[in-house]
Amino acid sequence: MAMGERTPLALLNPGASARMAVAESLTNLVAAHVGDLSRIKLSANWMCAASKEGEGAALYEAVRAIGLDLCPALGVGIPVGKDSMSMSMKWREVETQAQKEVSAPLSLIVTAFAPVEDVRNTWTPHLRTDVDEPTGLVFFDLANGKERMGGSALAQVFKEIGAAAPDVEDPAMLKAFFQGCQDIKKSNSDFVSAYRDRSDGGLFTAIVEMCFAGRVGVEISLDAPHGIENPISTLFNEELSAVIQVRQSQLSELIALFNNVGFPSTSIHAIGRVNASRNDETISIIHKTQTL
Repeated sequence: MAMGERTPLALLNPGASARMAVAESLTNLVAAHVGDLSRIKLSANWMCAASKEGEGAALYEAVRAIGLDLCPALGVGIPVGKDSMSMSMKWREVETQAQKEVSAPLSLIVTAFAPVEDVRNTWTPHLRTDVDEPTGLVFFDLANGKERMGGSALAQVFKEIGAAAPDVEDPAMLKAFFQGCQDIKKSNSDFVSAYRDRSDGGLFTAIVEMCFAGRVGVEISLDAPHGIENPISTLFNEELSAVIQVRQSQLSELIALFNNVGFPSTSIHAIGRVNASRNDETISIIHKTQTL
């Protein structure tokens, strides 16, 4: 089982929020050996302040986005779920008699579940230092280079919402990514050393979480993906993507495997290396030859 949720995005785009919740549940579950995408079923937990103006329309947009569009395109079903349609509260202050109201944003919590072929063949974010040769980090961009910051953790830090929300750009690319990861598990369980999807906090958070788990440092170069001009949006956007640790000598093999299932090589980027020494826990980020 794995979960996905992108509630803050619903303040900008209810449909994108629902699509990203489904996609995040799948990029989490891909770490397990579940085989074919069609084996996965979803449970949808909807929450909405349906009595507030505009919220019913937002709920309709979100349900339609996954029920009629994304999930049929992916070939996964939603046979079960629940809903809470009264996510608002009104009251009157005793002293001032002022009328108060609070409501929750439209929320979808998706749980993806499937039988597992081999529980031992599961990827974790733990960067490994016991691999027999140098390893690097490979970035899989499922957003076609887009870096929308709306609803991100960074935006919330500055008490902002943003203008444009991340979204699922291409369901076929998501399917190809899932299939490529599962094909690796079928062929060589030791091919990938660590895996982490990009979600809350963005690429920066995903990478440092991998470092913390492995108690090791990395050197990351932001110059490879898409000719990056703004390192902040690159590091902290929460578009759909993932980071994989692999032997540097097997990078070409990795790219070829994903090409064979229809995932474009232009969306696969070698972005750094894991420090060779276990004692070196420095996390270095380089942009245009300068260490940030």
